[in-house]
Amino acid sequence: MPIETGIHLPDALQVHAADGVAVALRPLSAGETIAVGGQQIMLRHDIAQGHKFAIRLHRAGDRVLKYGLPIGEATVAIAAGDHVHTHNLATALAGELAYEAHQGRQHVPPTVAEGPVWQGYLRADGRAATRNEIWILPSVGCVGLTAEQVARAAEARHADGIANGRIDGVFAFTHPHGCSQLGDDLGGTRALLAGLAANPNAAGVLLIGLGCESNQLDDLVAAIPPGARAKVRTLSSQGVGDEMAAAAALVDELVTEASTAQREPLPLSALVVGLKCGGSDGFSGLTANPLLGRFCDTLAASGGIPILTEIPEIFGAEQALLDRAADAATFEAAAALVNRFKRYYLDQGLPVSENPSPGNIAGGITTLEEKSAGAVQKAGHAMLTSVLDYGEQAHTPGLALLESPGNDAVSSTALAAAGATLVLFTTGRGTPLGFPVPTVKIASNRGLAQGKPHWIDFDASRVLDEGRQTADAAFLDALIGFASGRKTVAESAGQRAISIWKRGVTL
Repeated sequence: MPIETGIHLPDALQVHAADGVAVALRPLSAGETIAVGGQQIMLRHDIAQGHKFAIRLHRAGDRVLKYGLPIGEATVAIAAGDHVHTHNLATALAGELAYEAHQGRQHVPPTVAEGPVWQGYLRADGRAATRNEIWILPSVGCVGLTAEQVARAAEARHADGIANGRIDGVFAFTHPHGCSQLGDDLGGTRALLAGLAANPNAAGVLLIGLGCESNQLDDLVAAIPPGARAKVRTLSSQGVGDEMAAAAALVDELVTEASTAQREPLPLSALVVGLKCGGSDGFSGLTANPLLGRFCDTLAASGGIPILTEIPEIFGAEQALLDRAADAATFEAAAALVNRFKRYYLDQGLPVSENPSPGNIAGGITTLEEKSAGAVQKAGHAMLTSVLDYGEQAHTPGLALLESPGNDAVSSTALAAAGATLVLFTTGRGTPLGFPVPTVKIASNRGLAQGKPHWIDFDASRVLDEGRQTADAAFLDALIGFASGRKTVAESAGQRAISIWKRGVTL
C-alpha cells in the first residue's frame, strides 16, 4: 500500500497500518527513541537508512508484514526496536502455487477524458512514437560489428538532418545470438528481434544478416507484425559484393522516408510505457515505485498501456496482482505465467527465492517477498487486461503483464519489443545503462539523485518533502517532456543497448 499524501516523518515510516516494521528515513542510532505508528520505539541497534526495525514483538515463525503484506518469517524472536534483516528474517517462498480462483471482478473499459497532451509521431498503423529513428538490427551476432559500422557511417552522413530534427538518429543494437540455437531458444531470439523491428520509435529498420545463420532473414521478417513490415529493409551480407555500400543505400532510403514525419499533439492514451526497477533499495517501495504506480493508474484510466514485467520479482506478491485480472481468462494466463517461471527455476534445481541481489540487501531489502511487494507497486491499482508472451506486442488498453526475467537489460529490451516507447526505470542504487527506447531513470532517494545527476532524470524522494500531489504533477510534466523529444540522460550519454533472453543449449 503506498504511503499517504504528504506524510513525511523525519525519522521513520510505517508504510501500512498492519505493518510490524518501520523503515528508517535517515541513519538511526541505538538508544534513540523514535515516534512511529502512534508509539515511541527505543532502538536496540543502529539502523541504516532504508533498513527496517521492528515496532512490535515477533516470535520465531511469525509472519512479518510490510506494505500490509507478508515479507517473510522471523527466524528468532524479534523485539520492538530490533533491526530486521537477513540475520532474523527469512523467505517463506517455495514452489508453484494453486492461486485463488478469479472472483469475477467486472472490467469497466477506460473512459478516455481530456488530459495531458504530448508531441509525438503518429505511425501508419495507428500507434504513436516518442522518437523518429532508424534502427539497424543484426539477425546474428556475426554481423553485429558490421551493423555498428553502418550506423556510425550513417550518423556522419546524416548529421545535418539529425541536428535539424528531421530524424532523431541512426542506431545499431547488437547481440551475440541468432545461430547455434534450437527450438524455443531460437524462437525467442527471433520473436524479440521481430518485436523490436515493430516498435513505433523505429521509423525505419534495416535487418542485416550474414546468410548462413539459423535465424534466417525471411523467417525473421515473417515474424514481424504485418503492419510494420513496410518500414523494414533486409540485407544478406554473403549475398552482395560490398555489404557496407549496400547497407548505406538502404539506410539512406529509410532516412528519406522517415524525414517526412512530423510531431503532432497526441493524447496520453497513445502512450505505451514500460515499468522497470533495478538496483532497488529500502526506499524504492516508499517513493519511486508508488510514484510510477500512480502514473500507471492515470495512464491506464486514459486508455494507455503500462507494461509490467520481471516475473520472478513478483513472486510472493502475485496474488494481489492476479486479483486485478479483468476476467477469468486473463487471471488464468497470468497465474500460468507465474507458475511457468517458477518451474523454469525448479527444473534447473534452483530455488525460486534466490533474490534479492547483494546491492538490494545492502540497501535494506531482505527477502524476495519484500522486493516483490515493493516492485508490484509500479503497477498501481490498474486493471490487468492482458498477458504477453516474450516478444509479443501490447495492444489492449490497461495493464499488461509481460513474460521476461528480472535482469535489467533483458527485461527492458523485452519491454521495447512489446511496444513500449518509454521505459520508466526506478532505482535506489543507480545504473548508467539505457535501452532502445528513452529510459527515464527515477531515483528513490536524494543521495543518489544528487550524487549521480548524470544517471538520474527524476528524484522521487520529492514525494516525502513535497507530498504526492506536487511530486506527481512534476513527474507527469517531466514524462510529457521526454515523450515529446527531450533527451533522457542515458540518451545524451549514448547509453543504449539490448540484451536477449538466452535459453537452452548452444550448438
